[in-house]
Amino acid sequence: MTEPQRDKIASIAVIGSASVHTWRFLRGIAPHVEKVYLACNGEAPADVAALLAGSLRVDFRLAALGTVARLRAWLRETRPRLLHIHQANSVAWHGSRAAASLDLPTVLTAWGSDVLLLPERNRLMRAMVRANLLAADAITSDSLHMAAKIRELAGEGCRIRLLNYGIDALPASAASAGKGRTVLSCRLHKPLYRIDAILRAWQRVERSGRFGDWRLSVAASGSETEALKRLAAELGLSRVDFAGFVDSATLGRMYAESRVFVSVPRSDATSISLLEAMGHGCLPLLSNLPANGEWVIDGLNGVIAEDVGRLGEELLRAMELAGDNTRLDEVAALNRRLVADKGLHQVNMAGFAQLYRELLNPDH
Repeated sequence: MTEPQRDKIASIAVIGSASVHTWRFLRGIAPHVEKVYLACNGEAPADVAALLAGSLRVDFRLAALGTVARLRAWLRETRPRLLHIHQANSVAWHGSRAAASLDLPTVLTAWGSDVLLLPERNRLMRAMVRANLLAADAITSDSLHMAAKIRELAGEGCRIRLLNYGIDALPASAASAGKGRTVLSCRLHKPLYRIDAILRAWQRVERSGRFGDWRLSVAASGSETEALKRLAAELGLSRVDFAGFVDSATLGRMYAESRVFVSVPRSDATSISLLEAMGHGCLPLLSNLPANGEWVIDGLNGVIAEDVGRLGEELLRAMELAGDNTRLDEVAALNRRLVADKGLHQVNMAGFAQLYRELLNPDH
């Protein structure tokens, strides 16, 4: 059921980078808003562009000196009721300064690396992120850990709402009976995600003499794809399939067929791929990050690898648990309830809309 027309927010402006996350947010928030304007550094997909009342192409690089003036003029022309900026990096640096003199309620959504990693680069980046956070009337975070980091950077006075982009819906079934003997990795092939560590862990599995009928499926792609394929050959791996980039329907089938989902990035907030895997009944094997600990308790509804250097042993432990249909069904039932309670797209989008209303009507 869509939101009644009278409940819709009149208009918002969104400032965000050209990203699947921005597109997904826009698709989700559009039913709650009469008019959505977008300032972006790229072209929106056709279905997203059709939702927009107007758009502006801008350069978000810090060196783009004219961006603030262009954004300010655009905001004066479109006259949105509220501004929503995505990422507390250079996007917010331009967007916040453009809105500074316009008396425009502003929401800032942190994505993860902008708050967790960027401030650690140097003092200037830390000061920029802090200024961006302080300029917002409300900040959204998808994890308690990131919320704590935001308060560390910007002080206790921040207004923070815990919201994530969630998954579209829970699959009808996540029964173990329909699953093969597969471990799935589907994070991007970039250094942050340590896919090389997963391949080295899989070598430990192949050499163990156990789980001889299991395979590792490595989906997605990225700057390290060819190097990862070479590493798999150098390690002598014989039961690894590189699936490449797959569409959402294909990825859904891969989750449904897999027993273990492995994701061991160096840094992360709430990962949509984790929520998808939990919803499909996969047992998660994750790196020891605070945001992961908000979803998975080691040994209860997944496995946390305290030392990625010993990921092979943890992978064997996860496969042992996931190979037991009764145990895997118990894990799936718990994880699906967690996702239903906290990780569904429409519920979280309604939460963003409610935050807008609170900012626009502070006395109600």
